[in-house]
Order: sequence, then structure tokens, then C-alpha cells
Amino acid sequence: MIRIRHTDENPHEASEINVTPFIDVMLVLLVIFMVTVPLTTVNVPVDLPSSTEKPTPRPDDPVFLTVKADHGLALGEDDISTDALPGALESATKGNKDERIFLRADKTVDYGTLMGVMDKLRTAGYLKVALVNLQGQEEGSETGSTPVPSGNVAPAAPTSGATP
Repeated sequence: MIRIRHTDENPHEASEINVTPFIDVMLVLLVIFMVTVPLTTVNVPVDLPSSTEKPTPRPDDPVFLTVKADHGLALGEDDISTDALPGALESATKGNKDERIFLRADKTVDYGTLMGVMDKLRTAGYLKVALVNLQGQEEGSETGSTPVPSGNVAPAAPTSGATP
């Protein structure tokens, strides 16, 4: 019997990359990330305590900006509006944008309002902001304490009873 050989009968080398193992590994990684990502988010309500850290020394003439419970602003002892804030800060700091602004807020003020005031400070060019809280205070004993500057930059610890 005569056999005819075709050129296609010779074994060829595979010139294509097998991507099946790569796809398998990617699917396993996808499943791992889908399981672990929800576990990494923090969704726990917390009642933050007050700070017991030793306060930084107070400057000779500090500039206090206060956010009152009714969301009004006071620079030192004078009430001001949010529109007048940049001009009032300019006169209170004598044009020195590097002077630290001590920001105080009533504990009933919501986080959005406080961040809005901090954005106004940043827009006005005042980047050194210190948050003020009650120092060395046990929970529930808020009377008789005087506010003193804490730390040097946000994020400083809010007073006890604040909600995130």
C-alpha cells in the first residue's frame, strides 16, 4: 500500500500563548478582592474621648475663630458673617497668613459646617489651623474647664460626646 504524505502531518510548534491559566488566576484574585473589600471599610459608630495630651504653649496674642451652636461665627469676641471672614482675619492677623488660627466649635455643630469654615480659612490663605478642645477632662465633667489649644494642625481630637 502506498501512502501519500501531506506536509500538514508534521507536528508544528504552538505559536500562541495559552491564556487560560492567566484568566484562572485573575478570577481567583477577583473573588478574593470582592470578599475582602467590604471587610476593610470602617463603619463603626464611636464616641470620641477628649484629649489628655499636654497642650502646646499659647501664643501671646492668639486669633480664635469660634463656630457657635447656631452656626454663627465669632472672631475673638466679635460676631462676623462668613462673607466678612477673610477681611476680618486679614485685620486680626495684620496680614500674616502664616499665623496660626485657633478654631473652636460647639460640640453640637455638625461636621459639614466645621469643614465649610475650614474651607473658607484655606480659601483666604490661612493654612495653619489648630482645633481647640477641652483638655484633660473626664467624660461627663464638662463644667469648670477652660478651652486651650490642642496640637498644631487638624486632625485634633474633638470634645467628648461628638459624633462623627
